[in-house]
Amino acid sequence: MTEHTDPEQTGAEPTGAEPTGVERPAQTGTGAGYTGGANQPVTYPGAPYVPAIPPRTNTLAIVSLVTGFCCSLAAVITGHIALAQVKRTGEAGRNLAIAGLVLGYIGIGITTLALVLALTFAAAFSTLFGVLGGIDSNNGSSSSIVAGQVGAAYLDDGYLLVGTGDTVVDLYIDPMCPYCGQFDAANGATLAALVDNGAITLRLHALTFLDQASAGSEYSSRASAALTCVAATNPDSTLDYLTALFGDQPIEGTSGLTDDELIALSVGPDPINDCVASGRYLAWSQQNTDNALNGPIPGSDLPSLQGTPTALVDGRQYLGAIDDPQAFADFVLGVTS
Repeated sequence: MTEHTDPEQTGAEPTGAEPTGVERPAQTGTGAGYTGGANQPVTYPGAPYVPAIPPRTNTLAIVSLVTGFCCSLAAVITGHIALAQVKRTGEAGRNLAIAGLVLGYIGIGITTLALVLALTFAAAFSTLFGVLGGIDSNNGSSSSIVAGQVGAAYLDDGYLLVGTGDTVVDLYIDPMCPYCGQFDAANGATLAALVDNGAITLRLHALTFLDQASAGSEYSSRASAALTCVAATNPDSTLDYLTALFGDQPIEGTSGLTDDELIALSVGPDPINDCVASGRYLAWSQQNTDNALNGPIPGSDLPSLQGTPTALVDGRQYLGAIDDPQAFADFVLGVTS
């Protein structure tokens, strides 16, 4: 017969119980993988968590965008460099660089167009003012050196031309010169007849060196310019107007005729009011005077003009009396025969 022993009666430890006198740490957590003890942090297996760091923005991309609003060329240059750096390094800022490039190219396009338009308008206005005339520095009137042929005015050559004859007579005069008035009174009719019958071509050179003798009114320049206005507007009235100028010639030292009086002398069908009032041929007349005084005289042996009147027939200078119409006619006809 088997004897059973009661553990409670014998004082033995129950099977599976912790032995007395052994301390075990109190568990504060449960579950698989738990490795912590009391008052210790809980850890888990695997890699630690690292937050994502955004890529750095490329500096030149920012510069490109900013300069796109004020310096187009810099925006384009820095934009291209920024794109290359972003591609190589993986930095952020690609869109900024592209925006800077767009702004830069737009700015360059606008600037280029503005320059082309400015140059075009400048060239157009320069041509326009060259034709219409600038402001004369001496008297503030609208005047400039003109060019081409207008009526009987051969502006490039510096004379007024009447007649179609083979023999060429060049006559240099100043509207205020008293000797020129005497010459015209004695020989004007002869020259007009030779022009009418086709014997000569008369080239008139109206000069202005006696401006200093017209009390500040620059009469010689104004009268020469008015004669040119008639030649350009009413070519057939050129010699008639020249005769009228000398017929009403002022005395040296006076202011001479006014512009309105010069206009009134014209008997041609077309008005010369605007031409005279604008001073269109003032500078041209003065330039012709400088050319004559500095020389040489085209078509002759004269190094320069020494005075007025001076008459050249096919380049030969008439040296006879200015008030002897027969002597002058013989000189001209002697050359033409």
